[in-house]
Amino acid sequence: MSSHISTGIRRPYLVWLVPVLWTLSLGMWGLSRQNSVWRDEAATWQVAKRSPGEIWHLLGNVDAVHGLYYLLMHLLFEVFGASTTTLRLPSVLAVAVAAGCVALVGRRLAGPWAGLGGGLALGLLPAVQFQLQEGRSYALIAGGAGLSTLLLVSLIAGTGAEAGGGAGPGRRTGPRWTAYGALVLVCALLNWFSLLILPAHAVTLWWARARRGVVAPWLLASAAAVAGALPLILFSRTQSGQVSWIPPLTWHMMIGPGVLLAVGALGAWADRAGGPRTGLPARLTAASVGLPLLAVPLLGLAAVSLVQPLFLDRYVLFSMLGLALLIGTALGAAVRALAPRYPRASGALVPVVVAVSAVALLPVALADRSPASRVDDVLAVAGEVSVLKREGDAVVFVPAARRDTALVSPGAFAGLKDVALSRGPAESGTLKGEEADPARISAALREQRRVLLVTDSGKGAKPPGSPADRAKTAVLRAEFTVVEDRQVRGRRVTVYERRG
Repeated sequence: MSSHISTGIRRPYLVWLVPVLWTLSLGMWGLSRQNSVWRDEAATWQVAKRSPGEIWHLLGNVDAVHGLYYLLMHLLFEVFGASTTTLRLPSVLAVAVAAGCVALVGRRLAGPWAGLGGGLALGLLPAVQFQLQEGRSYALIAGGAGLSTLLLVSLIAGTGAEAGGGAGPGRRTGPRWTAYGALVLVCALLNWFSLLILPAHAVTLWWARARRGVVAPWLLASAAAVAGALPLILFSRTQSGQVSWIPPLTWHMMIGPGVLLAVGALGAWADRAGGPRTGLPARLTAASVGLPLLAVPLLGLAAVSLVQPLFLDRYVLFSMLGLALLIGTALGAAVRALAPRYPRASGALVPVVVAVSAVALLPVALADRSPASRVDDVLAVAGEVSVLKREGDAVVFVPAARRDTALVSPGAFAGLKDVALSRGPAESGTLKGEEADPARISAALREQRRVLLVTDSGKGAKPPGSPADRAKTAVLRAEFTVVEDRQVRGRRVTVYERRG
């Protein structure tokens, strides 16, 4: 009976192929998000459309931490054209790779049903669903983390993990350690918070009682990756003002991570008996891989945030791979417990649980694929501008960062005069351009007959902060009259005409 259970999935490749296809289908479903792009993705879009030289100029001033990602997206935009599909498909593919890796690790450490369950679970996790269709780098890091974890598990298993263990199958490990270090480095260049995977893997090595033949090359590969990323880390610290908006860590911000850790701990507890295992070190288990991968990045980021507020769960999205692996492990344990009495029903357990979970999480999935899931939509307000504008009108943006809508959709702003702008974003090496001093802006506005103001709406609207923004609003309120005002998906466009 146990032999039948351990090979319950007759075609082994289905263990990873089904999760990959499942995740791809989730990612392609509603990929355009009703043809919407929010402000974070707008940054990717407008930078990707610049030349490599202009991107390099930008990175010297802002967003150095995203430099490699911007260059990658520039290449994709050049080859496939700028579109929401090109913007988001890399994230979909990366999470699909991560799902396949979770499935392969789960199969090796806890059996085929654990692998299948974990791979299918990854794409359903709410944090993953949000980033699955996001034009930013976090999903790509998750894919890299999945590959590096898969490599680490194969290296520990292949060389023996316990003191006094066998020498392993004797395959050359140098290329795999090189690949491991390269993956960690690439992920760090996408966002250096991904280096939190290294202490997670260190805990796995300790838990598995890895031999010196594993620990030494791991230390070397890890040190090389950190050394390669160190210049970026040090330089990006000079741009730390970009994350000054992140709020300080509070206890209620840890409620969600606490729940995830509790679920992961239950999965690790379910792994106490171990799944179907052949030729693996005794302490190399799904728990010893999944629990550190889940807990260490989350707790590490929380610890860093006690010094400087940086706690955003997307920075450690890759920790969700650990949670998915532990969920799959619990499902695999449930299958083994059910099989002796109900062998036929046990084979349906994982598909049924995944189906029920998908239905239960359907409201989350639908919400994430709606423009309302993001704070704004630069394409929607650009559409309103194209309807309201007249040839020769002026346009101003409050704050200046809302110029992103014109950078993503320049056609909608054709014929409008950006009277506050003194140097464009590409020329100035910035995301929003450089504006003239308040006196010049005020004088330029007084020469206009009709002005369109693009700003935030709803909860996102804040009083003008900079002197330039205060000058814009002061002149418009004192000398112009509102003739049209439209709010759409977190943005607002107001048409002013000169009095008299």
